[in-house]
Amino acid sequence: MPHDDENPGPSVQLSADEDALLKEMPQLDGVGQTRRTFMMGSSAAGIGVFAAQLLAHESALAEMPLAEAALSAPDKPQNLVQVAVQINGRPHTLALDSRVVLLDALRERLGYTGTKKGCDQGQCGACTVLVDGQRVLSCLTLTATLEGRTVTTIEGLAQDENLHPVQAAFIKHDAFQCGYCTPGQICSAVGLLGEAQRGHVSHVTQDVRRTTTRLSDDEIRERMSGNICRCGAYPGIVAAVQEAHSGQQTAHHWAYATDTQLAAAKLEQGHETV
Repeated sequence: MPHDDENPGPSVQLSADEDALLKEMPQLDGVGQTRRTFMMGSSAAGIGVFAAQLLAHESALAEMPLAEAALSAPDKPQNLVQVAVQINGRPHTLALDSRVVLLDALRERLGYTGTKKGCDQGQCGACTVLVDGQRVLSCLTLTATLEGRTVTTIEGLAQDENLHPVQAAFIKHDAFQCGYCTPGQICSAVGLLGEAQRGHVSHVTQDVRRTTTRLSDDEIRERMSGNICRCGAYPGIVAAVQEAHSGQQTAHHWAYATDTQLAAAKLEQGHETV
């Protein structure tokens, strides 16, 4: 029987490998169908068998009886440990799995959601908090290791209505945009200032033999390099940390418009956006 490739039937898109295989196949004399029809039928049969097996598997799973209260049963923690820790000036005693990290304990158990989960791998710094005054990555810190320790999160920096100097400087210098990384940035900056007071050096310190507490902008950039701001607010962050560090007030880079300025702007005649 001659090949009838001029009338292939339903349109089916073949891959390059299928098309090459189709060209190399011998003639199917006497079979009563073209090579293309045979290829389409074989593919459809294979897909049909796979689909039938998948449906049968799902049907068998659906018929399996569920354990009593399976949908509402809570996960049972393992390796329970008791941890007494002070967070933002308040004592807490937690009974939790020994593998629970501080970030999850803060957010899921205690409701301190100011600490953010970014990469969850210790690379972005969004989860930075202070433990005994030193900055740590809470996503890599096991809560079980904090027995008797003091933890400070972004919620614990302000005193009543009085912002921490770093918080006030961040607002003044517009050192954030979306704000997601800001809690970690501020906690890291507070930890940085404590390190400077203790005379810690960094990778860019020119003379490690001399103890100095005065940080340059390059020092601040280096010491804050573990905190990523995907919005790119780094100039404002450096300016804010520098002001909080030096105590020298710098000029505002921006200001809210006054009522007079707003009224004048409304009276201006100019191009209008349609």
